[in-house]
Amino acid sequence: MTSILAVDTSTEACSVALYREGDVTALHEFAPRRHNQLLLAMLRELMPSGPAALDAVAYGCGPGSFTGLRIAASAVQGLCFATGLPALPVSTLSCQVYGAMRLGQAGEGDCVLSTLDAHIGELYWALYRIDGNRAVEVSAAQATKPARLAPSGDEALVVIGSGLQYRDAMPPAVTARFSAEYPRLLPAARDLLPEALRALQGQRVQSAEQVCPVYVRDEISWKKLAEQGPQT
Repeated sequence: MTSILAVDTSTEACSVALYREGDVTALHEFAPRRHNQLLLAMLRELMPSGPAALDAVAYGCGPGSFTGLRIAASAVQGLCFATGLPALPVSTLSCQVYGAMRLGQAGEGDCVLSTLDAHIGELYWALYRIDGNRAVEVSAAQATKPARLAPSGDEALVVIGSGLQYRDAMPPAVTARFSAEYPRLLPAARDLLPEALRALQGQRVQSAEQVCPVYVRDEISWKKLAEQGPQT
């Protein structure tokens, strides 16, 4: 029986989910700057008997809040190191698309522009097309100034995520393509699971030592487990 724990703390939301052979139990709370306080308690509530029955641990690997990504990566790295479980990194921008699909905000054939506020006058974004029950990446994640946002093509776009707060600064030729907008959508751990399951089935996994946030910006770095010194 396949069992996956999913963790996401990449934005203001702190979110965990447990998948057990089709059944999903999830905890999700909008809690800016409280991830460290909430995450372990949420994990204990979700798994009172511990992680013994798990097959893997999925995490929102980024992009997102630098501190939030570190919290999730550190927790997942420690758990995988202690148990020997594999880790499954999933893009937070992809995660948002699956959230939009689950909520009925996007569907078959839609082109979805997934965005996140990068908090320094920039946004993270990536472009996806929905093919059946899968979000297929069209343009890889990148960071840009709103005025330089330039998703490829000329199709109508379903736009999701907190990067929409910069809408007024985006090029008119881009915003003219917006067919629907959902600025309040945030990554949720349960929406990591579709890609995590595919990754586990395809053996596209990481060891504890390989767990690493994806910051998009080159100037931000993360120390791998071997570089972090003694673990406490």
